[in-house]
Amino acid sequence: MKKLLVAAMALLLVGCGVNDGKETGSKDFEGKIQIYSRDASSGTREAFEKGNDFEGKLTKKAVTVDSNGDMATKVGTDKYGIGYVSLSTDFEANKVTPLAYDGVKPSQDTVLDNTYKLQRPFEFVTRAKGDFGSDAKEQLVAAFLDYMQNSTEGMLVVEKNGGIVDKSKGKPWAELKKNHPIVDQDNSAITIQTAGSTSVEKTLKGALEAFSPMAGNYKFAMNQSGSSDGYKRVLGAEKDGPNKADIGFASRAFEGEENTANAMMSGQYCIDAVVAIISNQNTAVTSLNAKQIKQIFTGEIKNWKDVK
Repeated sequence: MKKLLVAAMALLLVGCGVNDGKETGSKDFEGKIQIYSRDASSGTREAFEKGNDFEGKLTKKAVTVDSNGDMATKVGTDKYGIGYVSLSTDFEANKVTPLAYDGVKPSQDTVLDNTYKLQRPFEFVTRAKGDFGSDAKEQLVAAFLDYMQNSTEGMLVVEKNGGIVDKSKGKPWAELKKNHPIVDQDNSAITIQTAGSTSVEKTLKGALEAFSPMAGNYKFAMNQSGSSDGYKRVLGAEKDGPNKADIGFASRAFEGEENTANAMMSGQYCIDAVVAIISNQNTAVTSLNAKQIKQIFTGEIKNWKDVK
């Protein structure tokens, strides 16, 4: 009787598809892959292409989208689509599935312990000292960045909105506040203007909203259009144009001609992961590696049934 029971259980396990722990998708799912990508100014695109060794080799059949949010929306409504977004994206609301990378699921923990390898910094740069239009705005910008980058309270807000921070390095705002007396006055006539990366929107907006009532109820205006605009609009060619800003952001390191030496402040306020996504309707894969991503995004693999 026992032998019959063991045999029956073994057959049941085989029938249920128990495997060796490797993440696999449905072998029955097939269809032409539709690739979605960000434009060339995107720091997210740069990190994704560099991280998967296909920089400059994206297939010409890819559909270009305008922002991190637009990417999530487009892929979520395309059963055969694939794209990539910031880890701070609301995957459930956009009906997309975040894919594991080399078998490692993207999360704050796996980014901090460096087991999830597709990651990049969220960086900021300001206008030059004395170039903010008023001393009050300059002091307020410095206070805000200190709060977001260095205070325990600011780090918690960034983390709540999807950014990845090391809270052990944070200091109480009550301690840092002593260096910023500007926050104790009425700042409701001041508007802090930001530009650059769209991927930072959620963390940045959260921090700006949280800090305003703590710093004289300033206003803010966010004009996030892509990482390449972050530097341009505070220190570069557009710093005095109609889109000028006080703080520029990039979802990558500032590099090349983006010399931040003249900025009042510059630095990194958190790290983020870049995550490959597919529609919730797509059951072809649950994890991809760098080779597979390169094959898909360069057009070598054209159908989901061929992703192995």
